[in-house]
Formats: sequence, structure tokens, C-alpha cells
Amino acid sequence: MSSDLIQSYAGAFHAVAAAEGMLVVVEEELFRFGQALEANDALLSVLSDPSVPVARRQQVVEDLLGGQASPATLGLVSLAVGAGHGAELPEIVRALVERSAASRNHAVAEVRSAVALTADQTTRLAAAITAATGKAVEIKVVIDPSVLGGLVTQIGDTVIDGSVRHRLNQVREAIA
Repeated sequence: MSSDLIQSYAGAFHAVAAAEGMLVVVEEELFRFGQALEANDALLSVLSDPSVPVARRQQVVEDLLGGQASPATLGLVSLAVGAGHGAELPEIVRALVERSAASRNHAVAEVRSAVALTADQTTRLAAAITAATGKAVEIKVVIDPSVLGGLVTQIGDTVIDGSVRHRLNQVREAIA
């Protein structure tokens, strides 16, 4: 899918969620769904496989999100899957999150952590990143057990790796 088409879908998703008055909710639900898709190759494959009938792909979406997400989120995901763009959903969601943050004059900081962060930790982290980068940020936490401990933060093309894994690798390289 071209970058223009991804941006078009992201813009449409943003407009629908905003019109429904559910932008924050839909954005968060779509972010979580996008993360689940990126972590599950089999699910992404089913949702993007043109040999699987559209109705079956949309039923998979309904089974996954029904009762777990707002009707707006369910409808947007179903629309993209029905149009044959299931494989691009993670990219569409990323573009939506960036567009939403930009509409609030913020950047997105994707933070990978081995465990969920508390609201207080998230607030303090956002303040620290804002102070360090000079950019107001919105934190999107991704639970990633491979981090082991600490955090890996990505803001645009900038990666700040404060993970235990990174530190262990640095120690290994220093003594090798």
C-alpha cells in the first residue's frame, strides 16, 4: 500500500473517530490492536489473505474485538479488512496515532517495557522525555518481555535504549 493510501486511511479513521467524539478511545484501541497484529503473524496473515472470504476475515475481527472495543473501532478495522488492507493495518494505525498526537501539538513516544507502567510512571516519563527532547510527547506503552527491565523509547527516528538487555550487551562487548 502506498504511503498516500495509508495516510488517507489514517485521515479517514481520524475523522470518523473525531466525529463520533471518541478519538482518544478509538486511537488507544486501534494502537493495541495494531500491536497485537504485529505480534501475531498468523492473525495478520488471515486478515490480509485474499483467498479467505471477506465475510470470514470480518468475522475474525468481530470475534476478536466484539465486546472488547467500541463499535467505531470495530467498524474501522472491519472496513480496512473488508477493503483488502488488513496487512497495512499496523501502518495505518501508526499514521493515525501520529496524526492524532500532531493535532494536539505532541509527538508520539513509543515506550517498550517488560511490565505495564503505572499512571504516575507514565506521567513522570512523559515529563522527562519532554525535558530531554524539548517536544511535548504522548506515551504509548508496548509490553515487551524481551526488554527484561528498563525501557526502550522511540520518538520518530530517535531511539533511547535504557533496557537491561542493552546494558548487558554493552558489558559483554566491553569485556570481549
